[in-house]
Amino acid sequence: MEKQDSSDQVVSTLRQIIRAIDLHSKKLTKTYGLTGPQLLVLKEIQKKPQSPISEISRSVSLSQATVTSILDRLEQQGFAQRIRSQEDKRMVTVQLSNKALDVLKSNPSMLQEQFSQLFNGLNDWEQNMILSSLQRLVNLLNAEDIKSPPVLVSGPITASFQDVHRYLGEDELKVK
Repeated sequence: MEKQDSSDQVVSTLRQIIRAIDLHSKKLTKTYGLTGPQLLVLKEIQKKPQSPISEISRSVSLSQATVTSILDRLEQQGFAQRIRSQEDKRMVTVQLSNKALDVLKSNPSMLQEQFSQLFNGLNDWEQNMILSSLQRLVNLLNAEDIKSPPVLVSGPITASFQDVHRYLGEDELKVK
């Protein structure tokens, strides 16, 4: 009986983690009209203006195709604009709009930024214990082959604002 209780606690804890990610994603979308990956890309562009899309994708640990899709959504929403180089037409950089700069001035936080700050404050042995336990869970869930960028968000990575609203549900977005 003890084994089942422990496994129930692990599953419940996993659900709490998933729920925390969902709630943070909903709050970010409701407050700023951006998904987590969109905010991540905007922050990277702000940090390294005039960077090519390939460099942005490397910096945020997402494929170039994913970043391109995210940029499509950001352009549609008026947060960014792609600019083709006059010297080399193959080179494309991204410029942030005033709308994006206004959002970034309010310093919206990514969940993984908060997590990283707290996690890095732990002792090395605690960090290693958490990491090894999570890696073992991945193994138990047969999820070793699932590639996942270091972005704590729920829903599809390249979702539009409308996609996120549909995914999260309008009623849930009105809460908090």
